[in-house]
Amino acid sequence: MYGEVVATQRLTPQLVRVVLGGPGLDEFVPGEDADQYVNCSFLADEVPYSVPFDDEAVRQLPREQRPFPRRITVRAWSAERRELTLDIAAHGEVGYAGRWASRAQVGDRLQLRGPAGSYHPHADADSYLLVGDESALPAIAACAEAVPAGRPVVVVVEVEDAAGEVALTSPGDLDLRWVHRAGRHDGLDDLLAEAVAALPRPIGTVSAFVHGEAAATRAVRRILLGAGIVDPARLSCSPYWRRGLDDEGWRAVKAAWVREVAAETFG
Repeated sequence: MYGEVVATQRLTPQLVRVVLGGPGLDEFVPGEDADQYVNCSFLADEVPYSVPFDDEAVRQLPREQRPFPRRITVRAWSAERRELTLDIAAHGEVGYAGRWASRAQVGDRLQLRGPAGSYHPHADADSYLLVGDESALPAIAACAEAVPAGRPVVVVVEVEDAAGEVALTSPGDLDLRWVHRAGRHDGLDDLLAEAVAALPRPIGTVSAFVHGEAAATRAVRRILLGAGIVDPARLSCSPYWRRGLDDEGWRAVKAAWVREVAAETFG
């Protein structure tokens, strides 16, 4: 399955919106999870094939010519227009997904599989907490839109500065808080945790979504579980990337990191 770029938009210095359409998406069926994503295949420069390609055939190529798989959040799906909107974090020439999004032009193609997902705001929760950085902002935006009407939802997002902020909407009672990295040279792993620790303690059952940089999400997780703010069964917490590592370096150690975090206990 693949989509053709029909429009692009630079939302912030670190976030690019790409809208895909065309007959290659005829088989796309959206899921029910708010954080649904598609597995996209980004091509290295000057490979001897193009989209669409046979997945099994390209696996036989030398590693440097194979596609680089990345999970990208589904920001929106229009059944009427059959268009898929992806908001992709981009940091200059760093990262295959962001570099592709920054260069994407109408007519370019992107091969993908899915969607899949694992979180939807729990219908029986009394309030909601959504936390992350630019990499999680598309999923946070989608989750905020899926909160039941009128219920409190606090969103805490870390970005570089005010230029990285975007408008978010929710049928819930939205409390949106931005955390800026600009001017901070140390303690970056704790920025989100400090902001979450400073929040008033929510009343009742909380459904929480915490995604983004590995150390930052781990620090937030420790606060939420250690203080008993969120029940583990209602916490979706996952690291998308790790400060100091490129995409491939993080993929090599992610599984071990996730196991280590999952083994942490709180008395």
